[in-house]
Amino acid sequence: MFYRLPYKTKQFFFVLIKLSIVFGSLYFIYNKLTTNNKLDFNIFVTFLNKNSVFSLKNSCFLFFLSCFNWFLEIIKWKTLVSSIKKITFIEALSQSLGALTASLFTPNRIGEYGAKAIYYLAIHRKKIVLLNFISNAMQMCTTVLFGCIGLFFLTQQNSIEINFIRVSRGLIFIIALLVLSLLGLQQSKYKIKGFTLVKIKHFIKTLSLKTKMLAWLLSVLRYFIFSYQFYFLLSLFYIELSYFEAMIFITSLYLLSSILPSIFIFDVIVKGSIAVYLFSFININELTILAIITLMWLLNVVMPSFFGSIYVLNFNWPQNEN
Repeated sequence: MFYRLPYKTKQFFFVLIKLSIVFGSLYFIYNKLTTNNKLDFNIFVTFLNKNSVFSLKNSCFLFFLSCFNWFLEIIKWKTLVSSIKKITFIEALSQSLGALTASLFTPNRIGEYGAKAIYYLAIHRKKIVLLNFISNAMQMCTTVLFGCIGLFFLTQQNSIEINFIRVSRGLIFIIALLVLSLLGLQQSKYKIKGFTLVKIKHFIKTLSLKTKMLAWLLSVLRYFIFSYQFYFLLSLFYIELSYFEAMIFITSLYLLSSILPSIFIFDVIVKGSIAVYLFSFININELTILAIITLMWLLNVVMPSFFGSIYVLNFNWPQNEN
């Protein structure tokens, strides 16, 4: 029925959808800042002014780290997409930031898959979805790898009470899940993101080793950039920790917050709760940790989503496709 509508009517609905995405994203950001029951926005602003976090020097450096973080993500996306179609840096920029804005309030950023796919012709969209899955999987594997190392040192250095009965049950569940997953590799009906594991495995094999290694390296570099940004914010609030000591808590934080399913817009709350618990072992003020988590969210999610709104509003369907 949509294709039977007059051209001007379709254009009107198209503009309406883009405006709905942008205003919806802005509303969710505003709502989360003003109704956060863990950190009142006025207290947050007063606390930042008191600690002089936003001096010109500090603001420029934090802004640079956020830009560099997303620069690496954009280069990674450009690298992966080049395996099926050559795109420019500007195109990769618009797709990455536009997809961020469009997926801001969807569960686990699921909307990013569709948002990036519509930038391409129908013949490429399935591969684009798979490439986005591979990109996210590489970032998650990096988080799990360094997070497990950090969590190991955290449990060694702090007296964390562990319920071994629950842990044993969890291990049994994980082992059973791994076994079922391995069996599922042999079953063509088992699907992830709408694709069978056999097809995903075959598609990954078609990517060159250079592409996969470069994409993974960019994932690691990006991980260290936003982890260092967290460490830099700790130092701004006069928390005296060595880089190694801070990374133990930061890597553990990102691991635990990543394995908890959440809507992306509520990511700041999930990370805030876990961060308060982890940093309580070294007696860091709760308000300080919540302020840092909120700043990280503003710098690496909210700020790029504002730029992404521009690309959403300027989006047009790919050429040669209605």
